[in-house]
Amino acid sequence: MEKPDRPALAPDLLHSLLVGPGQPVRRLEVLETVDSTSGWLAREALVDPSAWPHPALVVADHQQAGRGRQGREWVVPERAAITASLLLRPPLEREALTWLPLLAGLSVARGLRATAGVHAVVKWPNDVLVPVESDDGAVVLRKVAGLLADVLTDGAVVVGFGVNVTQSSDELPVETATSLLLAGAATTDRAIVLTALIEGFSEVLGRWVADGGDVQGSGLAAECAELCVTLGRRVRVELPDGTAVEGVAERLGATGSLVVSTVDGEQEFHAGDVHHLRDSEREHGH
Repeated sequence: MEKPDRPALAPDLLHSLLVGPGQPVRRLEVLETVDSTSGWLAREALVDPSAWPHPALVVADHQQAGRGRQGREWVVPERAAITASLLLRPPLEREALTWLPLLAGLSVARGLRATAGVHAVVKWPNDVLVPVESDDGAVVLRKVAGLLADVLTDGAVVVGFGVNVTQSSDELPVETATSLLLAGAATTDRAIVLTALIEGFSEVLGRWVADGGDVQGSGLAAECAELCVTLGRRVRVELPDGTAVEGVAERLGATGSLVVSTVDGEQEFHAGDVHHLRDSEREHGH
């Protein structure tokens, strides 16, 4: 595959698209290189909270020590991905924040569908997958984006997200990953895709806050379930303590948890690595 063009992000362009009256962001910082956008933003926001209004965005051309779930490292070639973090101060009870990873996943999936033209879906709790053709011609779901939410000591939340944009197959860390380029996206312009994702976050989070964190009344819980390809599948949930449980993922719980039907009855999971064990009858476009 010919090496794709990987231009640097243009700070002035991003400011014009995202910051200002009626725009989704109140402060934007565009960094050339950073260890982790989430780590950098958390440190800065705790030192001077007043300098970081809700919502604030940090995006980097190159992230050298990105972090995934359970502390896993996530490293990508320079300018090949969207690596960004949002600082949020939602006026909601802390208990409502458990839905943030799912709401972020919903926003990213919708943004990729609308802008990149890929049929993105969400794997519980915070992976975004897109269909690609495998070597044997079968259509399989591969991870194109991941999200991670951290609550800071002052109650603010940092939502970090990474989207693989122009990586080739040999630049991806695992065979279960893909990029927008490999998925045949309509655009791999990072500014265009990032703008769509942030506008999507703004719309979803605005509805969530307007309804006082009520994901049921706002319809957001149903929308998350609609795009969650995990539901209806047979899964194995690998837990932080090293144990694993198998069953059928039935529904999302009241806190955004995953309710799984097992041989011992229904079990509710708030964390864990979920593996899809077989194809389900749910359509990718469901």
